[in-house]
Amino acid sequence: MDGPLKELSKLERLTERAKGKTPSIENSLDSLLQSLREVKDRINAGSVTEDTYVLLAQTVEAKKKEIDEKQKEIYNGIARLGKALDKKFTQPLPTYEPLFASKDALAALERTIALHFLRTGQFSTAEAFIQECKMVIEPEQRIKFQDLHRIVLALKRQDIGPALEWSLKNREFLRKRSSPLEFYLHRSQFVRLLLAEPFDAGPAISYANATLRSFYPEHATEFQRLLTSVLYLPKERLQRSPYADLASDSVHTDLEPLFAKEYCTSLGMSRQVPLRVIGDIGGGGALARIEKARTVMKERKSEWSQTDELPVRTFSFVEANYVSLHLQIEIQLAPENRYHSIFACPVSKEQSTEQNPPMMMTCGHVITKESLQKLCKSNGFRRVKCPYCPTESTQANALHVVF
Repeated sequence: MDGPLKELSKLERLTERAKGKTPSIENSLDSLLQSLREVKDRINAGSVTEDTYVLLAQTVEAKKKEIDEKQKEIYNGIARLGKALDKKFTQPLPTYEPLFASKDALAALERTIALHFLRTGQFSTAEAFIQECKMVIEPEQRIKFQDLHRIVLALKRQDIGPALEWSLKNREFLRKRSSPLEFYLHRSQFVRLLLAEPFDAGPAISYANATLRSFYPEHATEFQRLLTSVLYLPKERLQRSPYADLASDSVHTDLEPLFAKEYCTSLGMSRQVPLRVIGDIGGGGALARIEKARTVMKERKSEWSQTDELPVRTFSFVEANYVSLHLQIEIQLAPENRYHSIFACPVSKEQSTEQNPPMMMTCGHVITKESLQKLCKSNGFRRVKCPYCPTESTQANALHVVF
């Protein structure tokens, strides 16, 4: 993806430069509209002459040329991006039957998209989309999303005030979740005071005594680290100390996603943006692998008699069920997208279930209950040898493992 991303980056820089040019394309179009209105008024007044039409034609041509010149680089950038995408994705996109055919399904999809725009702060896009789809989003919900992004923007400016105000109002909710948000907000301000120039640790220590002391029972270790870091000032020395992480920008930048997560959780929403997760997983390989299996099965299905003969390479953590065969396609996921532990039996290659749980044999190796039963059955229900080591075990001695 390096090629397409490089061209996309160039295109973004071109559009940013185009916005800064004077006069802008919008101004050129406004000027042309004004000229057309003036000619229209003269026609209505009966004062138009042949020279008026000649001048109007010249104005239109000049404005057209002006706009074309400004857009030429952007058009070329779009063309280069298209060629890079064609070069990277040589296979045509797959086609599927409509997934959102019913009115209810389409309405649910449109609402999900609208909430995505609101949640990610794209308010003008959200308003246009809501109007075009003629849907209703409650004003209270819009206000909450606007409040979220007002506070996030304040955090970007290193202003923790609005976030602290929200945290104080929702302190009981945060404590029930054992959330460190309020403590981390105060930690950010402490570090900012500590590293401020000219060097003076006094304000930082006073701030810690006034705001951080009440968090000592829950954050004793971190509280001690903050106060001990004073001994390693100035900043250059702190960066070479055991407390170098406190001098990192992440102490401040990590507050933005943490606050967004807690805010959305308080509204009963997922901690991650749903459409972004879908894009990350689907675009990150899941759809490509499912489509590859679909194509292979369509072309060569007659050559297989059982599922385990399908040529699908496994990775980990996502399962896809396809057509009449139960086909496991495992996709590597980022840590933030792993929501629960999954055990796949190394013998049967099947995912464990409540009816077929993981069982630990005497040697410590784990297989599913059904696999263990099959091994015992094939051996006359006597002691069986572990598939991965010489140790022998019995079904009665196996322990049910809970992940």
